[in-house]
Amino acid sequence: MYSDLFCIFVRNSINISFIFNIMADSKERLFSDFTAPTRQEWRDKIEVDLKGADYQKKMVWRTNEGFSMEPFYRKEDVDQLATVNALPGEFPYVRGNKAADNEWYVRQDIQCECPKAANEKALDILNKGVTSLGFVIPADKLSAEYIDTLLEGIYVECVELNFQTCQRHCVELAKLLVAYFEKKGVNKANVAGSIAFDPIEKIISKGKDRSALVASAKEMVEILKDYPKFAAVAVSAYKLTNAGAYSYQDLGYALAWGNEYLSQLTEAGVAPELAAQNIKFNLGINGVYFMEIAKLRAARMLWAQIVSQYTACKESAKMHICAITTTYNQTVFDSYVNMLRSQTEAMSAALGGVDSIVVTPFDNPYETPTEFAERIARNQQLLLKDECHFDRMVDVAGGSYFIEELTSALAKQAWTLFLSVEEAGGFLAEAMAGNIQNTINETNATRHANAGKRKEFLLGTNQFPNFTEKSEGKQPVGACCTTCGSEAEGELPAINPARLASDFETLRLTTEKAPKVPVAFMLTIGNLAMRQARAQFSCNFLAAAGYQVIDNLGFKTVEEGVDKALEAGADIVVICSSDDEYAEYAIPAYNYLNGRAMFVVAGAPACAEDLKAAGIENFIHVRVDQLKTLKEYNAKLGL
Repeated sequence: MYSDLFCIFVRNSINISFIFNIMADSKERLFSDFTAPTRQEWRDKIEVDLKGADYQKKMVWRTNEGFSMEPFYRKEDVDQLATVNALPGEFPYVRGNKAADNEWYVRQDIQCECPKAANEKALDILNKGVTSLGFVIPADKLSAEYIDTLLEGIYVECVELNFQTCQRHCVELAKLLVAYFEKKGVNKANVAGSIAFDPIEKIISKGKDRSALVASAKEMVEILKDYPKFAAVAVSAYKLTNAGAYSYQDLGYALAWGNEYLSQLTEAGVAPELAAQNIKFNLGINGVYFMEIAKLRAARMLWAQIVSQYTACKESAKMHICAITTTYNQTVFDSYVNMLRSQTEAMSAALGGVDSIVVTPFDNPYETPTEFAERIARNQQLLLKDECHFDRMVDVAGGSYFIEELTSALAKQAWTLFLSVEEAGGFLAEAMAGNIQNTINETNATRHANAGKRKEFLLGTNQFPNFTEKSEGKQPVGACCTTCGSEAEGELPAINPARLASDFETLRLTTEKAPKVPVAFMLTIGNLAMRQARAQFSCNFLAAAGYQVIDNLGFKTVEEGVDKALEAGADIVVICSSDDEYAEYAIPAYNYLNGRAMFVVAGAPACAEDLKAAGIENFIHVRVDQLKTLKEYNAKLGL
């Protein structure tokens, strides 16, 4: 039987080989029969399909980074780019630090008020897929006994260990850890992790002058010099992401931030190779999927170029990155959508080739993350590994014309920002002058304004809110410093970490606390398609303020619609029809309502001036500032 099966296998193998040879020959002949279309031919085809629509408006992506991306690219566009001239694991590491796989650490951070409880939690989550631990330690509890209790039963050579405490106590922490490692007799080359020593972060996020502590970076490096995989200095650029920074700002400032420490260390006498390997970048990942992949690729390339100006050692030019999904786009309402946001961010980080990832739990905006939320956050990464096999593929984005172009364009924009910071005296000088903070705050204000006008969408907040959702006691929580206790605001400018949804959440919570939640009634009449579209738009628009919205199939007369609205206890009546029909229906409806409720026209009809002359003053449409309008409505309703 086995000989028969072997014969069948050999015969089929020969047949398959023959078929593949035929296919290869056919492929060569097939492609020779066709002429590759030129760029202009592609452009002409797009113009035809646009049917007269403007190509620049419809097809070109104008990024927030200040450059535009075309809808298609060709091989000749990327042939001369620097990003395609190296393999994974090769300088300048645009394609990643690793050549064999894309493995990364699954990290979870733990608040360590009680070392025993933190240790129990660490041991538990290590059995649930976590391979990197982040310990946030209160400075007043640091001691050798505390470290012994915290790390009891944890094999420090098998897991990445990261620590955060008060900046003034980081040197003490480093000494305690080294003493612990030596007591345990570990192989120093196998101990991986970091201490988040980053006094500049306090200047940026708290406005606290911690510039004097920067000099301690040398001592930090010297204490940990025998641990090549344990970084002594951090660049906490994720704080900028969480304050609304655009991707090029994240990248440009992170490079300047890292270069500040590199320069300070080398000037203090630390070998540049040792200095570079001791800097760990904690970068935030926002929701612009392809942009963030490109940001991580560009970051490694540019950092390698910076380090190469200090030393010829290419190994030390590798940028080590912990990616942290952002809190900036997280929401209190419809909070399960936060899982979708953080999932795409984690995908960007994984495909971008980072060393470790922290997925922020979905309930982070309104409570201390629950065990369920933390489990989901862990599993989001495990899914990418065990189901999607992202850990096995090295730089899958490499060679993509679009992403190679995006990487190059973003690198140029970030490099320009980096150079401007260096020309102004360096990152520390700019932070002390408040220029970094002011720039980020301006960006944050712009993005909040754009969200208010729905130029930037937040699903479930200013676009497609859940009509029936209530807060159920959920309240937004602010960021606090758990390592240093409560601190007063500093004397320097600080970045504003207000989430993008915060303005809408404040508005919605105000509405919810009112004695009576306003009712918005859709008076749909006239053209079927237009009234349905405008009713849907108006429901979404008004529900963002927490109003109860009532949609309708349509009314034969405006009088019937107004009567039904008043019967339903409407505080707002929104007439929904076509532009042409508003001239017929709007004024009679307004007059019949006679001030018994607020009257709103859905749209911006040509007859708007006539309607305003009749006393109608409320219009909602795509060009209206949604947040400003809803605040005005709340004021008119006495909320």
